[in-house]
Amino acid sequence: MARFWVCVAGAGFFLAFLVLHSRFCGSPVLRNFTFAVSWRTEKILYRLDVGWPKHPEYFTGTTFCVAVDSLNGLVYIGQRGDNVPKILVFTEDGYFLRAWNYTVDTPHGIFAASTLYEQSVWITDVGSGFFGHTVKKYSSFGDLVQVLGTPGKKGTSLNPLQFDNPAELYVEDTGDIYIVDGDGGLNNRLIKLSQDFMILWLHGENGTGPAKFNIPHSVTLDSAGRVWVADRGNKRIQVFDKDTGEWLGAWNNCFTEEGPSSVRFTPDGKYLIVAQLNLSRLSVVAAPPVGSIGECSVISTIQLADQVLPHLLEVDRKTGAVYVAEIGAKQVQKYVPLNSYVPSFGS
Repeated sequence: MARFWVCVAGAGFFLAFLVLHSRFCGSPVLRNFTFAVSWRTEKILYRLDVGWPKHPEYFTGTTFCVAVDSLNGLVYIGQRGDNVPKILVFTEDGYFLRAWNYTVDTPHGIFAASTLYEQSVWITDVGSGFFGHTVKKYSSFGDLVQVLGTPGKKGTSLNPLQFDNPAELYVEDTGDIYIVDGDGGLNNRLIKLSQDFMILWLHGENGTGPAKFNIPHSVTLDSAGRVWVADRGNKRIQVFDKDTGEWLGAWNNCFTEEGPSSVRFTPDGKYLIVAQLNLSRLSVVAAPPVGSIGECSVISTIQLADQVLPHLLEVDRKTGAVYVAEIGAKQVQKYVPLNSYVPSFGS
């Protein structure tokens, strides 16, 4: 039986009930649930957009990843399954635009890199077929532009570059690329590539010490030039200097139950949104000041129903909306900030 935990603060109880009823009562995955209440006072920062997307019937597979092109108001979703379109494209308002399936085997992570001069979509492919174990760049309409790695061959080599179950990537506006390679495969590494795909620095050893990894699953940047990695198997987030690759510290105290599966910053840089897959939980964590990593401090949580399983998430850098790809519920949900954000990250 699925369980939906709600944190109550003032009118939050009534809001949570309405959200629960309108969103989940008709869901074949979440139809049965118990309603439990935690009376711990907590800051409520987001509400579920129950009308997104307008046509959820387009979710015909298992939704693993989501990316947002904030500049153009587009949302890209990667799903898996037999005879289903692998990439779905929606507007930020929830209207379905198109789907494409070209040269995508088994998507794991997805990132939309959009500037005034170029729109591109990057996908990490963990499939065992001809296109697997690669990181690929596409146009917004699905035209294959670039392939990193050796298609169809997993490995540890750096020359030629090989991946094994590359989990996710983050692309800076400069074109530099950060890749976490190792969703349970041969590799447990973080690689930074230049815009012309030269290796700038690398951390690539399996282990529990500083700058070592056990299933690095998600990667993101903050405005202070720090790289944040969800080191899922080690139940921590590790932090590095983006220019030198120097290890800056780690957060261990927030993830004793389960490691983080996804990390993204809010547009104002105040919070880090963290997903924990098997706990079906999203945490809003206070971002540390420049020059300090400090300790992890959870400001708010969004407890999803049992077995929703949030895998990867994305934050719209313009609106602050959080999109969550849920492999258990086989859907993507959108959470809207209750208060407006300051100008977006990077502006």
